[in-house]
Amino acid sequence: MTAPTEAAATYPALVENETAQSRFVFVCDHASNAFPAPWGDLGLSAEQRQAHIAWDPGALGLARCLAQRLDGLLIHAPVSRLLYDCNRAPDMAGAMPVRSEVHDIPGNAALTPAERAARTAAVYSPFHATLHARIAQRIALGLAPVIVTIHSFTRIYHGQRRTLDFGVIHDADDRLARAITAEAQARTDLQTALNQPYSAADDVTHTLRLQATPYDLPNAMLELRNDLIASPAAEAAMADTLAPVLAAALAAITALPDTEQKEARHAR
Repeated sequence: MTAPTEAAATYPALVENETAQSRFVFVCDHASNAFPAPWGDLGLSAEQRQAHIAWDPGALGLARCLAQRLDGLLIHAPVSRLLYDCNRAPDMAGAMPVRSEVHDIPGNAALTPAERAARTAAVYSPFHATLHARIAQRIALGLAPVIVTIHSFTRIYHGQRRTLDFGVIHDADDRLARAITAEAQARTDLQTALNQPYSAADDVTHTLRLQATPYDLPNAMLELRNDLIASPAAEAAMADTLAPVLAAALAAITALPDTEQKEARHAR
C-alpha cells in the first residue's frame, strides 16, 4: 500500500456527450473502482476492489445508456469512492470511510487532517467544480437542467437479502422522484419504492443538495439492484426500460401549473 501524500494529482470529473440537447444531466458519483497513485490499493485485496464497497457496479454503463437514449449530459467520477466518495461532504465520515459494510479500509484508518485535505483537493473539489460548471453553462444556454444521479446497490447487505429492484430517492424537492416512482410502477415490472433502500436521512443526497437545490432544479437519485445491471446487455436493457419512465416523469412535472410546481419545490 502506498502512503497518501499532499502532492497528489487532481482527478476531475469525466464528461461525456458534451453537446447533449436534452435537459437531463446524469451524474455517476460511484462510477469507478480505480485506485491510482499515490494512494495505491488502500490495503484492500483485488476481490475487495472489485466489490460493491469500491464502486457501484453497472451504474456507469446504465448511465451511459440512459444518456445516449435521452440525449443527456453525463458526468462521472474517475476514482473509487473509497479514496473519496464524491456524494459525501468533506466533514462526513463516509467521505473517506474507515469501514464499508463488513470491510475495514486500512488505508483510511489513520488519515491526518492534511491527508484528508489533500484527498478533498484531489478528488472532491475538481469533481464538483466540473459538475457545477456544466450545470451553470446549461442554465445559461436555456436548457433548464434536470439532475439525475445513478447508483446501484448490492442484493446482500450485512447478511440481509434485499428484494427491491429499483429505488428512487429525493432530498428537499420530491416532485421528480415521486413522478419517476409512479411512472416506473405503472410502466414496468420492477419492484419500485420511494426512498428505498436509502433516504436523505442516510446522508446519500449530498450531490443533489449541493448542485441541484441552490438552482431549484428538478432532481432525483436512482438506485438499481446491481445484479439487474451486471452485464453490458443488462445495462442496455435496463436503460430501454427506464428511459421512457424518465421522459414521462419529466413531462409530468413540466405539465404542472406554475403554482403547483412552486408549491412542490418548496414543500417540506
